[in-house]
Amino acid sequence: MSAGRRLSYEELADLVVRQAEQIEELRAENAELKRRLGLNSQNSSKPPASDSPFAKPAPKSLRRKSGRKPGGQPGHQGSTLAQVADPNERRRHEPGPCAGCGSDLAEAPEAGMERRQVF
Repeated sequence: MSAGRRLSYEELADLVVRQAEQIEELRAENAELKRRLGLNSQNSSKPPASDSPFAKPAPKSLRRKSGRKPGGQPGHQGSTLAQVADPNERRRHEPGPCAGCGSDLAEAPEAGMERRQVF
């Protein structure tokens, strides 16, 4: 195509057809390149080392934060297992000898008592 020469109708129509074909080829190439750009080790046979270090991993969960803390919420009436007044079995735990000096602690004064119940 020369700069000073005017094209005929047939030449212009042929040019439009060739450009339309070229546009379709470029669109197909663009789609293929976009598809290949989206490949990583998760969705193809590429090794993990070929993944981009700048790509963010997909979120593990799509659930949104509720803003509440975990556990029972304020105002919730809780329920727990209460200790029974008369347990089936009682155990008394006596101290052994002192680990430092080896003296007997059986006659030592009580330091405290704890009541526990195993369910």
